Amino acid sequence: MRELTPMMRQYRSLKDQHPHAILLFRLGDFFEAFFEDAQAVAQELQLTLTSRPVAKGRRIPMCGIPHHALHTYLRRLIDRGHRVAICDQVEDPRHAGALVRREVVRVVTPGTVVEDDLLSARENNFLAAVASSRDGWGAAFADLSTGEFFATEGDVPDHLHATLALWHPRELLVPDDPGAGAVMEDVTATPYDAERFEPTVAAGALREHLGVATLDAFGLAEAPLATAAAGALVQYLRETQRGPLPHLRAIRLIPRSSGMVIDEAAERALGLWSRGATLLSVIDLTETPMGARLLRRWLQQPLLDPPQITARLDAVDAFVPDAASREALRAHLRSLGDVERVSGRLAQAAGTPRDLAALRAALEALPTVAPIVARYSTAAIGALVPALALPPELADSLRRGLVDAPPLSPRDGGVIRPGFDPEIDRLHEGSRAAREWITGLEASERARTGIRSLRVGYNQVMGYYIEVSKANEHLVPPDYVRKGTLVGAERYITAEMKEREALVLTAQERIAARQYEVFCRLRDGVRAQIDRLQAAARALAELDVYAALAEAAVRRRYVRPRLAEGRVLRIVEGRHPTVEQAIGDEQFVPN
Repeated sequence: MRELTPMMRQYRSLKDQHPHAILLFRLGDFFEAFFEDAQAVAQELQLTLTSRPVAKGRRIPMCGIPHHALHTYLRRLIDRGHRVAICDQVEDPRHAGALVRREVVRVVTPGTVVEDDLLSARENNFLAAVASSRDGWGAAFADLSTGEFFATEGDVPDHLHATLALWHPRELLVPDDPGAGAVMEDVTATPYDAERFEPTVAAGALREHLGVATLDAFGLAEAPLATAAAGALVQYLRETQRGPLPHLRAIRLIPRSSGMVIDEAAERALGLWSRGATLLSVIDLTETPMGARLLRRWLQQPLLDPPQITARLDAVDAFVPDAASREALRAHLRSLGDVERVSGRLAQAAGTPRDLAALRAALEALPTVAPIVARYSTAAIGALVPALALPPELADSLRRGLVDAPPLSPRDGGVIRPGFDPEIDRLHEGSRAAREWITGLEASERARTGIRSLRVGYNQVMGYYIEVSKANEHLVPPDYVRKGTLVGAERYITAEMKEREALVLTAQERIAARQYEVFCRLRDGVRAQIDRLQAAARALAELDVYAALAEAAVRRRYVRPRLAEGRVLRIVEGRHPTVEQAIGDEQFVPN
């Protein structure tokens, strides 16, 4: 380490903290990878591998990607199962000393991505953890992009594989002890400190995260293995995300008896939801990504309880005869976007100004949904109505504070609407006035000094200056301070000019910094309402599914089944949904 430059020692120190991740190290306008990480990045992304001198006669492998293209390359690394530690500059290089301070701001893994361009809109992106003992197994699942968090456990080894296959996590945490073998071949397995799975450690971490003294209210008191898995998962998320997870504040224990278990073989034989022509592809007429994800989850774990089944059928049935209201609801849902994931990103402080704009649009459309839904009296639909009543102050603050079409980055400026923040308005006015003063300075100084050839100029080295020829040097007033000398002229500045120059040259930087502060304030307002936003998103998703299934019933001429208590299943004029769609209504013969 001693022969390395200070910057490379900084890199090695950070890399030592993340030995199992590719470290992308911010260097100017690029994120650079070094040593073995550079070779991996170059190979995976098909980029040129270069080298960098680090000591006398020594060079190391280097490979870089432009900082503005980070997400493009990040997706390709994540899709190949890599973990990526993003190390950014945490101070302005212009104000830094000899070495810019850098920190790992986030570790991105296949199971922890939240950006839309790294996710499938209509499918969940689960991170899972598994804990096992001689008595059985426990598994926990979390979708960081939506806030879903649940656990289950069992005592039959084959049921663990079926559970993992059902929810198909993108990443699976397993204890790093030698006895923990591979659980699924096509899932990224991440060995994790076995101590984090210890019951006492895991339960303590879970209680701390949920802010409770006991886990009894979540049904975990008698589920030690589910608790161990969930606790390890929470510790992993807190380590990789480097920030609060306010949208992951509740966990559900799912008893294995609560839904039908459909293994991989049965699902493929029946053609339920995998790729291609499936039952899901036929009935999925949802209008929102969150509705599509919910319908998939319902299909993956069908209900077994007759009253719950009846309640869902009642909700679908209510939308069938009322075509006008159904279409009005679906049209409004269409304009909402993915409230669930937008809220999730904003809750994690990963949201952008455009996420705020998308949430604003959804909040403004929401009041039109509630009156339509309130017309229906079924228990399932009625239970969703209260969740749609969000505080109007949230939409109002976003409407007043955010410009109509904000930029992607909150640090680029141009985010906050004029008139919302007095400090931003004052900075803009000061900058404008200073520019106008400098623009008129040349004419006023010519008149004041009588030097007709006097001119005001600017360059990046010297800034603003007044240039006077050698022949007119005797006319220079005493308040001029010499700034530079040319062959045939002198350059000057005045005290007032220096003040105005500071206003102009630092205005954009100060405005951008203040705009970022106000953006964070708006984002914090959203985070304060995250529980209500999540409840509204879940309610909208459920309404979307009911309306979509009603639309499918009308379009495909489906009828409501009657639940039979006996063991005889009677089907009259039965139709296979996927076969019928594949060959067409006219060709298909019911039987």
